[in-house]
Amino acid sequence: MQRLLVLCLALCCAGVQAQTYRWTDANGRTVVSDTPPPGQARNVAKAGGKAQADDGLPFATRKAAEAFPVILYTSADCVDTCKQARELLSGRGIPFTEKMVQTAEEHEELKKLIGEVFVPSIKVGNQRFRGFQSAAYNNLLDLAGYPKSAGGKP
Repeated sequence: MQRLLVLCLALCCAGVQAQTYRWTDANGRTVVSDTPPPGQARNVAKAGGKAQADDGLPFATRKAAEAFPVILYTSADCVDTCKQARELLSGRGIPFTEKMVQTAEEHEELKKLIGEVFVPSIKVGNQRFRGFQSAAYNNLLDLAGYPKSAGGKP
């Protein structure tokens, strides 16, 4: 009986996966949330998310994502460099979570992580980098075992 209960709970929890959405609201503010955007939202995009067994990712990418999850810290006023950071991660097929730094608590979290509030910043597993330099991002991703291309082949 207990095994059945544990199995049912495990199966129910296995399907729970928070997807992150990014959109522009009616006031022109960029919003990142785990709830789907309202109907009047503009520029809706799914951002990040964690790797799952059925997500179609190559095996190497999935293994790297499990061991070294990627978090990209951005803000609403970071446009060009944050876009470049997103494009690099997306171009390599890296599953990542984007955290838009907005609240005082989020500012403190980033300050503890890298010593100051600076976006974009990236965290790959326990490694972190302040700012955006494609060579530095690629080095962190390579060291974590992520494939160099979206197809999963070096």
